[in-house]
Amino acid sequence: MQIDVITVFPKILEDPLNESILKQARKRIDLKINLIDLRDFSEDKHHSVDDTPYGGGPGMILKPEPLFKAMKKVLKKSRNHKKSAVVFPTPQGKQFSQKVAEELAENDQLVFICGHYKAIDQRVIDQWVTDEISVGDYILSGGEIPALLMIDAIVRLQPGVLGDIDSAKTDSFQDYLLDCPYYTRPEVFEGLSVPDVLLSGHHQKINEWRLQQKIMRTKTRRPDLYKKYLKLRTKEK
Repeated sequence: MQIDVITVFPKILEDPLNESILKQARKRIDLKINLIDLRDFSEDKHHSVDDTPYGGGPGMILKPEPLFKAMKKVLKKSRNHKKSAVVFPTPQGKQFSQKVAEELAENDQLVFICGHYKAIDQRVIDQWVTDEISVGDYILSGGEIPALLMIDAIVRLQPGVLGDIDSAKTDSFQDYLLDCPYYTRPEVFEGLSVPDVLLSGHHQKINEWRLQQKIMRTKTRRPDLYKKYLKLRTKEK
């Protein structure tokens, strides 16, 4: 997989992309992550990439010229990729979820266009973007943090990234359920004990307990997901 991130502030992403799972993924599998500085595609002496909006109003808009040039260069280098997606993180997009992460993970190439300031020129979206995605109902300074969030969720789904793929399969949001509580040693800590069932060695009972915990957590904390879980169970029967 190849991931290209077009941004005005590449340093925001440099350190996080070289830590933990993302660092290991780049060693374990055929994964390339390229940070592309949008200012490199600006032709004026100040390397400006934004301008005021037509029609007036506050804020600055990322101009189409440097973004078009960046996209053409990125896609020219990746003609061998069979399946590509261009993602624009935006509050106007569809909600990011585990299902969306799984869909994006099927691509050979992902290109993230990170907005900043007020917005980006709509012509960039119309011409290049395949997926407008929101990571939540709140506003951030730019698209770098949402892009990093999505990259992390997508990369960990690639075969060979996690040492234990079963760990990913039991994460929250699989089958619309939140994850269950977990415990480790010591058995008793400051008077707080591990549930007896987890010490029983009875794997069927442990699995049943964990499932019930997932269901109760989801029903209490995310009733919207619980309804989806019930619909899924109804379809399976």
